[in-house]
Amino acid sequence: MNLTLPKKHKKILNMAVPAAINSLLDMLQVITDLIMVGRISAFAVAAVGLGLQSLMLVFAVMTLLHVGTNALLSRFIGSGQIQRASMGLSTLLRFALFLSLPISLLWYFLSAKLYIWFNTAPEVIALGSEYVQVLTIMMPFIFIKMVFISALHACGETKTPMYIKLLSILLNIILNYILIFGHFGMPPLGVVGAGIATVIVNGLELIVYIILYVKNKMPYSPYWHYSSALLKRALKVGIPASIERSLTFGSFMLFTLIIAEYGTETLAGYQIGLRVEGLAFMPGIGFTIAAMALMGQGLGAKKPHQAKEDVLLVLKYTSGFMFFISFFMIGIPEKIVWLFTDDAKTIEEASLYLRIVGVSQIPLAFNFVLSGALRGAGASKQTLRINLISLWFVRIIPAFLLSWYFESILFVYLAMIADTTVKALWLWKTFDKGEWQKIKV
Repeated sequence: MNLTLPKKHKKILNMAVPAAINSLLDMLQVITDLIMVGRISAFAVAAVGLGLQSLMLVFAVMTLLHVGTNALLSRFIGSGQIQRASMGLSTLLRFALFLSLPISLLWYFLSAKLYIWFNTAPEVIALGSEYVQVLTIMMPFIFIKMVFISALHACGETKTPMYIKLLSILLNIILNYILIFGHFGMPPLGVVGAGIATVIVNGLELIVYIILYVKNKMPYSPYWHYSSALLKRALKVGIPASIERSLTFGSFMLFTLIIAEYGTETLAGYQIGLRVEGLAFMPGIGFTIAAMALMGQGLGAKKPHQAKEDVLLVLKYTSGFMFFISFFMIGIPEKIVWLFTDDAKTIEEASLYLRIVGVSQIPLAFNFVLSGALRGAGASKQTLRINLISLWFVRIIPAFLLSWYFESILFVYLAMIADTTVKALWLWKTFDKGEWQKIKV
């Protein structure tokens, strides 16, 4: 019996599976620091966890590059304008470098203050401040790297980033082992060692992408070109997406502020729970990358109905995958959390979080895929409105009120999954209405 998949399924899976694996590896590389410093203390976990969460503000700014690059270049790829796509890539690479410099300065002076604003324990403040300031060095690396990765995703090339990430995560584990605990003649540097390892790995990743680019090993030609017109087109889509992510980050930090009031173990448990959940939804984000690229390519080729069909198929795959993962999050969270820490109270808190969010994985799949597809179509203003209204009026404000009235972390988490469900329904209604077909990028 012939079990060969239809051509459409193969096309989507060839794009989505490597991107999903790459996203999973990306999260594994992030949580490697948490796993290893988890053997030091709960203070170290809270310091690194909050530091990584604060780094999400930088990634929120980088959404400008990710969405703008993907939306613009995928249109050019879909319409067969490879030279224009190459010029767009060159423009965005130079812009990424210039953008990263002021962000690096702001990060260095402000990020350490987050630990003070969150009223964390003195031990967490001391460890976290050193950790996040080390990460400043890698800012230009990750900005430029983001443009390269987004450009490859825009043309459906998701295998190269996957292979690069696979090698980098192995190197990250080795460097963490040497620098955190002190081996092969190196002194034990603790959380600072984790930061140094992260900087080195990101720098080496960027070098690989640059070599591939200048040696014509990418689908794009290496130009030294800057076009303000092309940049404006990318920013038209990217800026609303970046504003959305930045304000969403601010909302999440307020949400974390509520959780921090319940103590260090609860905060550490929440940070671990976020990373474990990330293992579940990062592959889902990989499918979202495919949805964004397919949407842009379909609209560039003047085939909006094909773009919609492709997105719906990606949504089916993503929902099925995340539904499967939810069984582990609900059924055996303690066994998963144990990989990060052996502190009993932290395990209990993280397990509670995972059981709660486990029931909302299908709505989360809708959030990922439909948000990505709408951004790929240039409808980033619509996703901005949906996410912000739901975040504030379904998650943040109710979470504050419920926490104050019931004094239980459980009700805070219930507000969170209510927000996930409302956004899923709203995004579906927006996507199904089809007005995104009329947007020009």
